[in-house]
Amino acid sequence: MKFLYGLTLLLIYQLMGEGISLFFSLSVPGPVIGMSLLFLSLLAFYKIKNGNVEKQAQENALTISASAILSHLSLLFIPAGVGLIVHIDRLEDQWLPIIAAIVLGSIITMAVTAGVMILLNRLLKIDADGQSETKI
Repeated sequence: MKFLYGLTLLLIYQLMGEGISLFFSLSVPGPVIGMSLLFLSLLAFYKIKNGNVEKQAQENALTISASAILSHLSLLFIPAGVGLIVHIDRLEDQWLPIIAAIVLGSIITMAVTAGVMILLNRLLKIDADGQSETKI
């Protein structure tokens, strides 16, 4: 029963995100808005002390549902694989731009991530041992 309650809760947040996205004509996908709303709700309902969420005695329905969905995550890649097979002719024609976009996108992502990490380390004055002089 907890699984169904948690799954219903996840779907309600996704529906709210879709509704907000459509109502305000946002370019952000509805599930992303729904996930953000869920995150904000969890922040509001759970006490956070020193970056750690206080653990409750029993698992909640959301944890049970999320664990069950994540255990079957590999099944969600089947439609993507079918899409690749369906559009194999398009991939054969445009393989070079696709590979270039993947490689350049990965390099840019790694460079930006490294830059942000270096900037935050300097900003927070984190030494090589991972200890910060600045308290957040």
